[in-house]
Amino acid sequence: MTSSSADESQNHPEKTQTQNVQQIVTTTVSNNNAKFPYLKKDEYETWAMKMEYWIMNSDHHLWNVVLNGNIKKNVRTDPKGNIIILPPVSTEEQIVVQRETKARTLLLQSLPEDHMGNFHHLDDARDIWLAVKARFGGNEESKKMRKSMLKQEFQEFRVSEDEGLHKGYDRFQKILSQLNQLQAKPDNEDCNIKFLRALPSSWSQVAITLKAKGGLDYLNFDDLYNKLKSLEIDIK
Repeated sequence: MTSSSADESQNHPEKTQTQNVQQIVTTTVSNNNAKFPYLKKDEYETWAMKMEYWIMNSDHHLWNVVLNGNIKKNVRTDPKGNIIILPPVSTEEQIVVQRETKARTLLLQSLPEDHMGNFHHLDDARDIWLAVKARFGGNEESKKMRKSMLKQEFQEFRVSEDEGLHKGYDRFQKILSQLNQLQAKPDNEDCNIKFLRALPSSWSQVAITLKAKGGLDYLNFDDLYNKLKSLEIDIK
């Protein structure tokens, strides 16, 4: 630090403190090119996992605020019993408050516009996270019903000739992903055999050959797809 900078720090400590706060709190969020996760219907579990990863990858301190709350927040109760949040005093308090503001903004921006107003009144990022889970996570009965519907989709899954291998793979992978979130994903062999049976008749000889060779219980679904993709030109 130069002498002029040192003099400025001594003469204007509050200005230097604010600059330090801004420098420390600045994260890679604005520079992160990863796709921002938005909450979609019936995809809370997927959104929650993606949001956790996205925030942690941007700045793990933000995720700590979401998960554990703002432990540096000072509050007091007024004569009527209402909780009042006191302004931050120390540099550390300012840092955490700004982190919570950023985390709260991220969570609100990830919600559908018609639901954002339902959570905007919540001051704490942790409260928003828990409220979104309560609203969209569903109870045990709804999860049980969702699991039953997905299992039926799995059993009735078919790939049409017009749909093709790639689109069929994407649709089947989405079903598997949702079953996995509900801890109901079938094992590798069941997934692979089901997909082979679901393919159009033009793939029947390939499906028979792969099943005859065996090893489908050790092959994950992505590997099976890549193997089929390499044979797609021959099928066409």
